[in-house]
Amino acid sequence: MKIEIWSDVMCPFCYIGKRRFEDALQQFAHKDEIEVEWKSFQLNPDMKTDPSLNINQYLADVKGWNLDYAQQMNAHVTEMAAQVGLAYDFDKAVVANSFNAHRFSHLAKKHGLGNAAEEALFRAYFTEGKNIDDKGTLTDLGVSIGLNADDVKQTLDSNDFADDVKHDIAEAQYLGIQGVPFFVMNSKYGVSGAQTVPVFTETLEKSFSDWQLENSKPKLTIKGESCSPDGDCG
Repeated sequence: MKIEIWSDVMCPFCYIGKRRFEDALQQFAHKDEIEVEWKSFQLNPDMKTDPSLNINQYLADVKGWNLDYAQQMNAHVTEMAAQVGLAYDFDKAVVANSFNAHRFSHLAKKHGLGNAAEEALFRAYFTEGKNIDDKGTLTDLGVSIGLNADDVKQTLDSNDFADDVKHDIAEAQYLGIQGVPFFVMNSKYGVSGAQTVPVFTETLEKSFSDWQLENSKPKLTIKGESCSPDGDCG
């Protein structure tokens, strides 16, 4: 059964949601029959990469907050992340547009490393304070998960996978997805946000039960002559 996850690298709840989903999946009896596909989404496609800013200052500037309030808000999210074993450091987070990171993810997905790429990008952004729009950083991340450095550089120096990123975003808009993370299970059931493990578990069980039922239905083998509604017979 397929599970699609729309996410943005710079979304703190996406990393938390990833961990909670993984916890639920690890406990799921049929986890070996689950295929996970990561999809691109941009919360702020117009964001300009600026390594001189950190995310606390950026939020204060764009939202009209004072710096102390921005730090308090991110401190609260940091506590949430710690509950699932993640170490966020917003003081080091670099303001960066995520489009190239998404192109990098699509390259990784092509080689069966989509999940590894997402994990590496999240850790680089939220924990290590790396610029996820920097070609050198993305190349190093690629090598760390098993990609060829030249392949990563070639991708980043071109427009490769740009259409794939745009397609994912357009698909999200078509489905009415307005925020991430967003999980679609078996093309039927949606889970919005970094929900609790029990919510993921319940949805996994329901969607998998439906998927099993759909795949257990006998397929007809049709023999003989027949006519179609438009009058063609044969």
